[in-house]
Amino acid sequence: MIWEIIDSGINTGSYNMECDMMLARTLKSGQAVLRFYRWNPYCISLGANQPEDSLNIEKIINDKLDFVKRPTGGRAILHAEELTYSVIYPSNKNFSLNDLYKQVNLALKKGLTLFDEKLSEVSLEHSEPHFPSFYKEEKSAVCFAVSSKNEINYKGKKLVGSAQRNLGNIILQHGSILCGDNHKKIVDYLVSDKKKLDEIKEEMNNTTTDLKEILNKEIEIEKLKSAIKKGFEEHFGFSFSHSKKEFDLALSIG
Repeated sequence: MIWEIIDSGINTGSYNMECDMMLARTLKSGQAVLRFYRWNPYCISLGANQPEDSLNIEKIINDKLDFVKRPTGGRAILHAEELTYSVIYPSNKNFSLNDLYKQVNLALKKGLTLFDEKLSEVSLEHSEPHFPSFYKEEKSAVCFAVSSKNEINYKGKKLVGSAQRNLGNIILQHGSILCGDNHKKIVDYLVSDKKKLDEIKEEMNNTTTDLKEILNKEIEIEKLKSAIKKGFEEHFGFSFSHSKKEFDLALSIG
């Protein structure tokens, strides 16, 4: 397997999602990709099957935030103070969907530990929520209200949220490595009554954390990228064959 790493910088929500899909469509045989990206303006993304009426679209527009649907599942995320990653991998090579999900998160865990030894305490969630019941709750509107099996936690709080999709013979997995607490403002854009929104805010405070809170310092994004890159190399046992600092998306994006 030949791994390529791409750093596509800071872009809009539509660009970021189209870029992931284009990489999946054009992946060559025997190739895998790790991509880093960020968001400008800050962007709220919904899971592919999540209804838009769960969000106050008018407020999102008025606050000059971006809005996009992800090709993957999961619930709403406010992409703000984070480093986002994606992995594009052939589904017929070495790993099933669940296997790859776990292995990618183990590679991320290794990278976080390399970033700062205090993060050696991160762990993978061992249990899986009963999603049919969970989705009946108000808090289910937001991704970081609960950890799925094999997602990355720090002392019981969710630090990295990931989602996955099988695209025929290709697996797309992407996720948010939280670097600050701005993601919690997602609650301001949910459609519900004040009491329920306050309960969701409290829930997020109890169930999520971020690198700045853990390490008590501003996060050096370039250093974090380098550590994650090395974590992938050490976990999967390879060296990236090619690195692109910039990536031009050969699509017309509206």
